This record gives sequence, structure tokens and C-alpha cells, in this order.
Amino acid sequence: MTRSELTVGKVLIAGILALLVPAADADDWPQWLGAQRDGMWRESGILKSFPEGGPAKRWSAPIHGGYAGPAVADGRVFVTDFVRDPNGAGEVAGKTHPNTNYRRGAIAGQERLLCLNEADGKILWIQTRPTTYTHAKLYANGPRTTPLVDGDRVYTLGAEGRLLCVDVATGKKRWSRELKADYKIAAPTWGFATHPIIDGDRLIALVGGEGTAVVAFHKLTGKELWRALSCKNTGYAQLAISKIGAHRQLLAWHGEALSSLQPETGGVNWATPVKPKHEMTIGMPRQEGDLLYIMSWGCSQAFRLQADPLGAKLLWQADKRAGVGGQMNVPWIENGYIYAGDLRGIYRCVELATGKRVWETKGIFGKAKVWIGNVFTIKQGTQFFLCSELGDLIIARLTPKGYEEVDRARIIKQTSVTGGKPIWWSHPAFANRSIYLRNDRAIHCYSLATANE
Repeated sequence: MTRSELTVGKVLIAGILALLVPAADADDWPQWLGAQRDGMWRESGILKSFPEGGPAKRWSAPIHGGYAGPAVADGRVFVTDFVRDPNGAGEVAGKTHPNTNYRRGAIAGQERLLCLNEADGKILWIQTRPTTYTHAKLYANGPRTTPLVDGDRVYTLGAEGRLLCVDVATGKKRWSRELKADYKIAAPTWGFATHPIIDGDRLIALVGGEGTAVVAFHKLTGKELWRALSCKNTGYAQLAISKIGAHRQLLAWHGEALSSLQPETGGVNWATPVKPKHEMTIGMPRQEGDLLYIMSWGCSQAFRLQADPLGAKLLWQADKRAGVGGQMNVPWIENGYIYAGDLRGIYRCVELATGKRVWETKGIFGKAKVWIGNVFTIKQGTQFFLCSELGDLIIARLTPKGYEEVDRARIIKQTSVTGGKPIWWSHPAFANRSIYLRNDRAIHCYSLATANE
């Protein structure tokens, strides 16, 4: 064999190993938005553009319906789905609505938590429970919340409010709570969708109801530790831990107000009314310095946080000329600027302190006709990975000077149809120099490692 042939062989072997074996210093993505719940991918050795034909697929595994993204931890991938009973659909008595977006159904099936081997996608175990969906049937595809891995436990929250803790190694149930029954509430219109958050020995969830809008459970036993706030409309927004001065606060945005709680006790620091259209609190409050931004359809607002005493002063509210009113994505905030997807496929850069629009682009969706135009924004090094609801993965640079697209590849199919239009709304995970993403048919893993890693 010649020297050149040996070199080619080594390159091929290195490429194969890069697909099969994650790097030793690879990071995990154990919950929604990553290890620090901030949308930052901190691994190095990530490609700057895609190889011809797009990123290399490491594996695929069949699954069923769901909006929930995957979590990745300690060589395992966790994802939830819903297997429909083909004979188990019907209307919920007294719950009819003239608008099909709100019309509830009674859809029977099995909600599942699957654990897969990270190296090859093979199923290690499945935790299954019969479930009847009673929320809006047009959106009854499956669970909404990404599994949360904490040590030897993984937590899930089902679309009908089953809060579950299982053993990572075996899938055996450790404890569970039925939020609808325990707190005498109904599922929100579009199902339970707020990702629980771990803080110390507490697992905190947005629940809803009178005095139980937010509830903290002991993460090892499921015992209730505290409850706080009241709301008729639970909403779907994500909880966040914020720090201002020497104070830590839990930010909870339900369908009627944004509130600051003491994470240890549930004591209320402050609250301000914020009522979006159709109860659509979905994103997570984002903070930079003493400025806080919440984003939703028709009610996006910026606040200046105060430390002594704790409080929040409204700075501005988005309208047709200011701000950005994205519906499902979480804004990225950096150096005083907001980057986020607005409605109808527009992506914007906005000045955080004033709401002034700096630039906008329709380049992410091009000529495609989109209903919402959802885009997930993930920062990695000096570049961004943008995941559009078309199923495109885009490498881009985002600065106040503009949007610069570097490369794109379509890596997943839109298998759901909502509002008469195909969509893909499941947040991917980024770990082991790879991307993990799902639709209603399969979960896929693609390598995003540079060729020499």
C-alpha cells in the first residue's frame, strides 16, 4: 500500500469514528435549552459549514407523535411520544367550540418515555402509561415538555399533567403526581407545556388553579414543598431562575401575570399583569444585566429589574413598529440586542433598552408560505444554529449589522399539519458534537463535528 493510500485510509477511519464515538470532552444536553437552560451550546470542534449533501446521519429510530424535544445525558437519549388508539377518539362533553383551534377532544392512547442508547439509537427501555387527551384535539400530537435529567433520575410532564420521575438506568417509576386530580384543574387548552425546573432539592412546575399556579415538589419523593399564586389561565411559558444584585428569584409567567417568587419558599416578591392574546405565554423570560424581556403574540414587554426592594418597571411594549412578537421561540439576547423570530417568517434584531427595530429578514423562510414561522436560536462559539419550522438547520452569524447566512441543510420532514399548513415545532438537542431532533415518525441524530475531531 502506498503512502497516499495509507493517508486516505486514516482519514476515512477517522471520519467513521467521528460519527460513531462522541468526543471524550463532549457536553450533555440534559434538559430543554441545554445544561444551563440558556440556549448556549458550549462544545468546541463544531463544523462551520456543512459537507456536500448535508451533515452525516449517525442513526435514526422510529417513534410516534409529540412536540417534546429530546434530552441527552450520560450516553443516553430521552424522548417522549404518544401512541394513539385508533378507536379511541371523540368529543369532550360540554367542551365544543366554534373555532377548531380550541375544540377539545377525547383521544385515548399511550404516553411513553423512551430511553435510547446515544451511540446507535437502540431502545434501552420504555416507560408507558395509558392516557386520554382532553385538550384541543387539533394539537393532540403528544407530550410538549422535554425530559429533564438530574443525576440518576429523569422527569417528564405529560400533556395531561402527569408529572413523572423514573430511574435513568431502568425506567422504573420512582414517583408520580397527577396534577389535574391533585389540584382540581383542567388541562390548558393546548395541554401542559411548561418544562419543570430543578432548583436545589426542588422540582418546580407551573400547575395552575387557585393558590397553586406554581408548585414546588421534593425532587426525590414528589412531596409538595410549597405552592404559590392563583390563575384561571395557566399559559405555557417556561420558568426561569433570575439574579439581580444579591437576590435570586424564580420568574413565573402564567396566562395572567409575570411574577417573581422566592425559589426556596414560594414567597411573592412582585407581580405585574401581562395578558397575551389567547393565553399564549410560551417563551421564557430572558435577562441581560438589569433588563428583562418577555415575548409572545401581542404582549411582548421589556422591564428594568430592581434589587432593593425587588421589583420590575415596564420600559416598553411591542407593537406594529417596535419590538418582536414571536409566538413559540425563545429570544436570544446579547450585548443589548434581541434576536428572535417574529410571526409570518420574519426574523428581527431589536434594541433591548428601547424596542427599536434594527433590522429584519425573511431570508430564513425565503418564499415559503408559513403560518407562524417559528425559529429556534442556539448560540455556539461565534456562530448560531437556527432551526426553522420548515425542517432546515441553518448556520448563521447574527450581529446588529445584519443577518448573514453561512449554510443550510434540510434535515427533518414536517410530519404534522396544523392550521392546514405543515409544521415542525420540536426543539432539538445539541450534544456530543451532534444534533438530535424528532418529528412524529422518528428521532434522528446527525454529526456536527469538524472533520478532524
